Amino acid sequence: MVDSPTEAADDLRVSPEVSLALRRHAPVVALESAVITHGLPRPINVELAQDMETVVREQGATPATVAVIEGRIRVGITAEELVLLGQSESNQKVGPRDFASVVTQKRSGGTTVGATMLVASRVGINVFATGGIGGIHRESAYDVSADLRMLATTPMIVVCAGAKAMLDLPATVEYLETMCVPVIGYQTNEFPAFYSRESGLGVGHRLDSPNEIADFYAAHRALGPGSAVLVVNPIPEVSAIPRKEIEPILEEASNEARDRHIVGGKLTPYLLGRIAELTNGRTVKANLELLVSNARLAAQIATALVGQDFRKERMT
Repeated sequence: MVDSPTEAADDLRVSPEVSLALRRHAPVVALESAVITHGLPRPINVELAQDMETVVREQGATPATVAVIEGRIRVGITAEELVLLGQSESNQKVGPRDFASVVTQKRSGGTTVGATMLVASRVGINVFATGGIGGIHRESAYDVSADLRMLATTPMIVVCAGAKAMLDLPATVEYLETMCVPVIGYQTNEFPAFYSRESGLGVGHRLDSPNEIADFYAAHRALGPGSAVLVVNPIPEVSAIPRKEIEPILEEASNEARDRHIVGGKLTPYLLGRIAELTNGRTVKANLELLVSNARLAAQIATALVGQDFRKERMT
């Protein structure tokens, strides 16, 4: 798509703000847009996207929201474009395989975790914040998110609150191990379950500061496995829903989806919406809190990475 972080082909455009930050080797955090177009109801979706960009800036980093606008893949969108994206009902959910389709058809859409990773890494962004990664669905072991493949093949730091709670979490964690994706628990020994801080599953490593994560990532890149480093950041305790409380609701929504034969790209949006209904919107509030928390941590890690590079230059 691009020849360098600052040169974009016709189908990909990097905003002047993001381009300048990359040229200066300043901290940049990629943000997805499928959560705006397909993950949250209007107008909360736009407010959340604005809040995530704001918290990234407050930590001294540049936000780079990735989206497709009228057939153009964008890294960094304007405030006006963000609002229009959030208000439109015709957006496509864009995974890694869908770029050719939306580009040639001049459509707009929100990029998934995997699609955002693909674009962000291509332009030189090392840190990405999202809510929860996709994984292996409970409804079918064959329904495996493309997010997992991108995590296995894309060297960058991904900050999340674990995998989406409605997934088969043990199978998803096992897949990550198989594909050599290190899972770092940020100030936790347990893999968080999106809305819940606990899942009963462990993490590969625990690190307690952004600087430690930056050092780990540098060592991981130097050894060259080619995979991402997944940083799991538990939802703030004040907004968390205990696992034993949310699990019956997840099972109910999953069974309904199975009975209605809802599969593929429609499954996750359906489950998120249905779970929100069954919890009277409590999960929506939890989703908002964890997204902002992850954006804050990602910006701190991006800043630590820049500081690490500066220290190396001083030593040479």
